[in-house]
Amino acid sequence: MKNVLWFLALAIIVSMSVDANSQGQESSELYDGLRLFGKAFSIVHNQYVEDVKTKTLVYGAIDGMLKSLGDPHTRFMTPEVFKEMKVETEGSFSGLGIVIGLKQDNLMVISPIEGTPAYLAGIKAGDYITEIDGTSTKNISLVEAVQKLRGKQGTQVIITIKRDGVENPFKVTINRAIIEIHSVKSDVIQTDVGYIRITNFNQNTAQEFTDSLVKLQKRGIRSLVIDLRNDPGGLLESAIDVSDNLLSKNSLIVSIAGRQQEMNREFRTTGKGLYLDNPIIVLLNEGSASASEILAGAIKDNKRGLTIGVKSYGKGSVQTVLPLPDGSGIALTTAKYFTPSGVCIHGKGIIPDIIVEMPEITPKDQEMWLKLDDSQYLKDFAKGRSSYTDEDIKNLQQTLSKNKIELSEMILRRAINIEIGRLNGGKEIVCDLKCDPQLQRAVDI
Repeated sequence: MKNVLWFLALAIIVSMSVDANSQGQESSELYDGLRLFGKAFSIVHNQYVEDVKTKTLVYGAIDGMLKSLGDPHTRFMTPEVFKEMKVETEGSFSGLGIVIGLKQDNLMVISPIEGTPAYLAGIKAGDYITEIDGTSTKNISLVEAVQKLRGKQGTQVIITIKRDGVENPFKVTINRAIIEIHSVKSDVIQTDVGYIRITNFNQNTAQEFTDSLVKLQKRGIRSLVIDLRNDPGGLLESAIDVSDNLLSKNSLIVSIAGRQQEMNREFRTTGKGLYLDNPIIVLLNEGSASASEILAGAIKDNKRGLTIGVKSYGKGSVQTVLPLPDGSGIALTTAKYFTPSGVCIHGKGIIPDIIVEMPEITPKDQEMWLKLDDSQYLKDFAKGRSSYTDEDIKNLQQTLSKNKIELSEMILRRAINIEIGRLNGGKEIVCDLKCDPQLQRAVDI
């Protein structure tokens, strides 16, 4: 067994020396480090008090190496997690429907995916998940969190949420489901304003966007609102293809730069877009990240349209997914991207041209909303509905007030829209100006 382990270390050294020689460099520090690793590996494997599988040690070493970089977006994936990641980018997976990240070692919701169990349970961008099924998430890795949150369709998970503005953490029970991600939804507002919401960028997004754009143009739209709020991003290629539909020929969409020369690239438009002239407004919020920021930056910096909302998340790094021989893989940050004006928004975000805040939900509002969720009034109102009138809202408010549930019209509409989505398999009302001041401002311009 000892010979096998030293053969493993030798194989690593040979692999790395090939890379070094290809660059015309040899590093004694590299070789010394690998010898040290091989020795430590052998000692642990042979002398630890209990028998440990070789794969467990190898995976732990790789995971620890990547964690030492201090980059939450660089991670090791076991074969199971790597397979799930590939399925997710194809548009479906089983889980809750949230995109998570680490912020100062705390597990944070970057954004809920619209129409999914997490979204319909009221999980919000910026929420912190402090416990999963009663176990603290302190010092948890992203891989571990994903493994705990995902699972078989129909199984249940209880997460504890800490939310800004809410005094005490609270538990939310969510049933896992197959997440079929249709990343584009569209509608027409006030007869001639096209509205397209992109919930994430997967390999189907560009075609879905094109199909929606064609349908909206047939309905005679004269302007377009692209809603990227709570869009956590996704595939770089998808954001480039969507941008190509909106910008004139040879416009710079994004550039990327990394350590390796071959990573340095510019992406420009082909000039074959379908919507190159009429006005565009892009909606952003703190849940807009990565690929959604690429699209927003391209529109903003090329002066193709206006951005409205609040500052975006600020993920300006590019991850390359690298498969390993046994089916595991690495997501490795290999470059940073720059908007057409040359700005790297990593950690900074995109500041909209027009700042429009969503009204804050106070602790009292949250208390009333939870009370409404626990009552039968909301479920009875939403059952069988796909729309409602102002008079319906007024009557419901009066009924709720008599039962000591006081909510503003805006918050009540939001609660109703979510409940309608919950009862209709995620098919929420696409846009409602009366509970969305950011969208209302976009339409008014």
